[in-house]
Amino acid sequence: MVDRSESLADAPDRVRAPAAVAAAGLVALAVAMGVGRFAFTPILPMMQEDVGLSVAAGGWLASANYAGYLVGALSAIGLRMRAATAIRGGLVAIGLATLGMGLEDGFVIWLVLRALAGVASAWVLVFVSAWCLQRLAALRAPALGGTVFAGVGTGIAAAGALCLALMHATASSAQAWIGLGILSLAFTAAVWPVFGDGASSGSPARSGESGLRWDAESVRLVLCYGAFGFGYIIPATFLPVMAKQAIQDPAVFGWSWPVFGAAAAVSTLAAAVLPRFVADRRLWSLSQLVMALGVALPVFWPGVVGIMLAALLVGGTFMVITMAGMQEARLVAGEHARALMAAMTSAFALGQIAGPLSVSLVVRTDGGFAPALLAAASLLAASAYALAYRRANGHSK
Repeated sequence: MVDRSESLADAPDRVRAPAAVAAAGLVALAVAMGVGRFAFTPILPMMQEDVGLSVAAGGWLASANYAGYLVGALSAIGLRMRAATAIRGGLVAIGLATLGMGLEDGFVIWLVLRALAGVASAWVLVFVSAWCLQRLAALRAPALGGTVFAGVGTGIAAAGALCLALMHATASSAQAWIGLGILSLAFTAAVWPVFGDGASSGSPARSGESGLRWDAESVRLVLCYGAFGFGYIIPATFLPVMAKQAIQDPAVFGWSWPVFGAAAAVSTLAAAVLPRFVADRRLWSLSQLVMALGVALPVFWPGVVGIMLAALLVGGTFMVITMAGMQEARLVAGEHARALMAAMTSAFALGQIAGPLSVSLVVRTDGGFAPALLAAASLLAASAYALAYRRANGHSK
């Protein structure tokens, strides 16, 4: 009997078409990031309402997910597994872990499930990126890479919109988790055959992974990317909570996360064009300044308007910085770029872990988000200056 996924994989007009590859990548990243990583953000206010989850406890759940992402990112570098296996396994794990959040009510179990979703999300992100970009390059359609990465913002916006609708329907947080888990598994089934391409590579190429010279410039990129991880993750975790503190009506505060995701999706498409006119490092530096403004805005402009503008500014820059940062790593490290990217990704993940934990500590003593937001904005601005300073000394495109 012929395996259906193999037969589909061998049909170039159906699976290997550029549009099919880009669409599958978009869907996979939407599930990995919109659900596996960030579904917790719009559901957190619902969990506060119906299970009494504190902001501090929310910080621990968020950090468990980001710790899992760090483990997943590091393991994916040397993981000897076919891309199809890693992508499919990661997507299934995300769906099941999300379902489990709605079916279980123990805090320790929640920590484990969020960590598992983080590991799986990193696998999907790494292997989908490598698989799709390789296929699109071979099909002479590299411009569709922007469509693939638009899946991140699309997933965030879709998950936020679903949670907004569920809040309108007075659904529980458990129902939200279950609904997202079912949708994740359904979308996984839809793209399952596409990733069965028999020509797919295994783990990402290992050539050039070692031998990176750890000069001041490489360290600078790692530290600045880590600052980016710390700076963006505080609003990316707590924006709906801050909006709810400003106004209790879910018809208003519930829009903060869909706005964030929509801005991310649109900016990803723009980021594919901007490097033609602006050097990657300058784009990275300017984007971090805009993000710093967005992070600090709720402190100086309290209320829903300030928070919605923050969602636009932070959501509209975090994927731009991601893409520009990876391009700058290629410029600086050349054939050893993968090692530098791995170090940057690890620093980013560490920053994501530290961000929610810092909020947990601050909220216990201060009761508000202002100190954590100001610290994050300051770190973003300082790293933007570090990037611009190095550019002034002649190291850029």
